[in-house]
Amino acid sequence: MKPARLLIADDHEVVRHGIRVMVQSNPNFEVCGEAADGRQAVKMAAELKPHIVVIDIGMPQLNGLDATRQIVHADSNVKVLILTMHESEQIVREVLAAGARGYLLKSDAGRDLLSALEALAGRKTFFTSKVAEIVLDTYLKGGPQQPLAKEVLTSREREVVQLLAEGKSTKEVAVALGLSVKTAETHRSNLMRKLDVHSVSQLVLYAVRNNIVQVVPPPADVA
Repeated sequence: MKPARLLIADDHEVVRHGIRVMVQSNPNFEVCGEAADGRQAVKMAAELKPHIVVIDIGMPQLNGLDATRQIVHADSNVKVLILTMHESEQIVREVLAAGARGYLLKSDAGRDLLSALEALAGRKTFFTSKVAEIVLDTYLKGGPQQPLAKEVLTSREREVVQLLAEGKSTKEVAVALGLSVKTAETHRSNLMRKLDVHSVSQLVLYAVRNNIVQVVPPPADVA
């Protein structure tokens, strides 16, 4: 039986290296590529045809959730494992809605990564115990199903939001997405009207609140 092909997507090289080292110890898996941002992950998934994609939520250019949507839409056979530092009911709901089959906290990766990969390779799902409890409460017990704020935006508009929130100009957004400047300006105007925001700072706040971008705190000063 051939080993399952794995694509690793994380903007931190040390994390990608750590995952590769863990995976290389198991003959059932092989790493076929590494991506440093969400857009690169989508491109490499299309080119390399991995069986499993391990992807972080908070990445530049295109966040892990929207990258997951695009990867799964392009090939429903690809299994996606979300790797993140965060756990909340909202994020779990978004992970499942995006089409991911597993959700693993980075703090649990050393213990559970191989188990998660084996589950996905076997066409099963994988959630750590805490996340499984959230899934159970939210989905199986008929908990409230409030619509996500991001659902008012199209996939393209979410991409524009992320790039603008990361400080890109409208022209840079157009180049990144292969659009004309006029089309990028139209997307910007439409999404700001939909969200009822009137400045880039308000747009950044929306993006942070809805996990389109994540704020990384600066390192503490060393005395």
